[in-house]
Amino acid sequence: MTIKQPPKSPTPKVIAAIPCYNEACFIGEIVRKAKEYVDLVIVVDDGSSDITSLVAEIAGASVVCHKENGGAGAATKSCFEAARAERADIVVTLDGDNQHTPEDILRLIAPIIKREADLVIGSRFLGDNGNMPAYRKLGIEVITWLFNIGSTVKVSDGQSCFRAHSRRLIEAITITESGFGFSVQVLTQARDKGFIIAEQPISCLYHSESSTTNPVRHGIGVALTVVKLRFWSLMRRLIGGENSA
Repeated sequence: MTIKQPPKSPTPKVIAAIPCYNEACFIGEIVRKAKEYVDLVIVVDDGSSDITSLVAEIAGASVVCHKENGGAGAATKSCFEAARAERADIVVTLDGDNQHTPEDILRLIAPIIKREADLVIGSRFLGDNGNMPAYRKLGIEVITWLFNIGSTVKVSDGQSCFRAHSRRLIEAITITESGFGFSVQVLTQARDKGFIIAEQPISCLYHSESSTTNPVRHGIGVALTVVKLRFWSLMRRLIGGENSA
């Protein structure tokens, strides 16, 4: 008598998507490391003036090039579009400036594979990140507080761009914020649409070449975006009679 084995669950297709701008120094190593944990690496070169796209392609990435620099949100929107076209089951976004550790990808995708979450945030406040500059820590904490206040769904790191997304989440999310406010826009939409949000600890390396954005201007811009998104989210709930998430 032959005993039939239950069918194995299909292996999810995991894609790493890296939005970047002028990261030729780092992108090659990041692509090579990320390839060890995913089926495909997509790099969106957001109008770089250096050879970011060439280095990424040589390292083995599929490259999407923007003619002009559109901002982190615009680049991440292209990441989602490319991942949808590739029929990704899980999309992991990470930075191209060598802040994130690709080894953490496995930790981020685990809750989605187990169907315990649709969005997994790599939280810098759950991991060991003692080298985080004080001004950056304060800015992240303020932005996260603005996102959490009055909500039953709270996170510890509202600004981390190292995240894993399920297919059904990226098919439901629309990014319209071109700047770094997109990170909170994705969280807000995920929360409002009832997706399960989880967090996992990550490590993060801060160095002098990791960001060219003015931290004060960046922080104020994102904080204002959070206030705007929370306001419109509240208006939609009041008009639609929905409960606060």
